[in-house]
Amino acid sequence: MNPITAFLAFIFALAGVAVGEWVSLFLAAPLFLIAILIILSVKVANVWEKFVILRVGKLQSVKGAGFFIIIPILDNIIAVIDQRIQTTAFNAEQALTRDTVPVNVDAIIFWHVNDAEKAALAITDYRQALDRVAQTSLREMIGSSMLADLLSDRKAADAHLRDEIGGKISEWGITVRAVEIRDVAIPVALQDAMSRQAQAEREKQARVILGSAEAAIAAKFVEAAQVYENHPGALQLRAMNIIYETTKERGATILIPSSMVDSLNPALTLALSGQELANPIITPIKTAA
Repeated sequence: MNPITAFLAFIFALAGVAVGEWVSLFLAAPLFLIAILIILSVKVANVWEKFVILRVGKLQSVKGAGFFIIIPILDNIIAVIDQRIQTTAFNAEQALTRDTVPVNVDAIIFWHVNDAEKAALAITDYRQALDRVAQTSLREMIGSSMLADLLSDRKAADAHLRDEIGGKISEWGITVRAVEIRDVAIPVALQDAMSRQAQAEREKQARVILGSAEAAIAAKFVEAAQVYENHPGALQLRAMNIIYETTKERGATILIPSSMVDSLNPALTLALSGQELANPIITPIKTAA
């Protein structure tokens, strides 16, 4: 009984008490009768509710938000349908995938009643039926799916479940808004195997990338060697730059053979060569008498 109906019945009952006490009980009886009739006949529906009413066993009407009156004894409210969006959690335990892997899947469905008459008259308990249909559809989907697809493409599985469940319960006046798979649990041993497989795949990819890098580096070295072969001065400049960078970064002392220093200074080498040609050193040879 809603508060408004209770308040009106209380007013008439209080008036009946007052009349019976100050006037007569005979005049107070109609007031008590009106209070009882108000309780039995005056109803108030909220904006999200639908009242399904039968009159002598036949559908009389479906009442929506606001006040409405029913005829006591003849009319019977068989269902009050909540048309707001509702959620129902369901799961499938130890269900086998297409590749015979046992999994535990938890999901949730968002739904609402769009036809109160069908929900009240077409099925005994639409909530229980929805739960059974959802579990059955989930197991069917798992049985037709590979484990890898179930783990990697949940959106496709959600859409498939929504279409399957919605098609089965649409005749009951229920619309499925969305289905979301919350968790897919697989055996621990299989988790370890999949982890090792993923690690091996990452190691393989790393080795392939490293090999490609080595090949690229080797190609660059060959190209650099050809440049240094055609331009010796470039090799000398490179060597001098390496020595400079090494001493600058680490502050180290490097011992370089004098021959290497001479090779790094072409001008000095040419000057020394010219001096030897201009002033040849003659070593006297002594002969025996």
